[in-house]
Amino acid sequence: MPDGFHLILVNRQRTRSVNGRLFRRILTTWLAEQLKLPHAELVLHLVTSREIAKLNESFLRHAGATDVITFDCSEPSARRNSAERAIHGEIFICVDEAVVQARRFRATWQSELLRYAIHGVLHLLGYDDVSAPARQRMKRVEDRHLRRLARRFSLTKLARRRVLR
Repeated sequence: MPDGFHLILVNRQRTRSVNGRLFRRILTTWLAEQLKLPHAELVLHLVTSREIAKLNESFLRHAGATDVITFDCSEPSARRNSAERAIHGEIFICVDEAVVQARRFRATWQSELLRYAIHGVLHLLGYDDVSAPARQRMKRVEDRHLRRLARRFSLTKLARRRVLR
């Protein structure tokens, strides 16, 4: 992992077995090479729909599960200094939702998982999806980054095979 990058992956779900090492490598490559960020401190939590629903209700006052929730942990002064472009945050990703949405959109759950991570990082970079135009813009950027990463990495390898004993 490049200097200045601290990426922690916390897996608190059992829906799918995830190759954490590859997931961190993909994200670190994206942050350093494509986004050209000098520093990033991220904690990514892979959670169930039950856990993300609790977070959604507690912090955002929305009922039910969602795909991804991002918490910006950077200092307010750091957010204003665009020259640094460092990010510091926590991203909660619902693996259950990735599985459901992958079926709906005829994608793989692995690409949805990566999409949610990209989405969370874009929020940390200042993108929002409150209005329809902003949501469309963010979706275009998200799609572009996901396509680039899918060309470089085999996203299906994010599914770690279970070891039979």
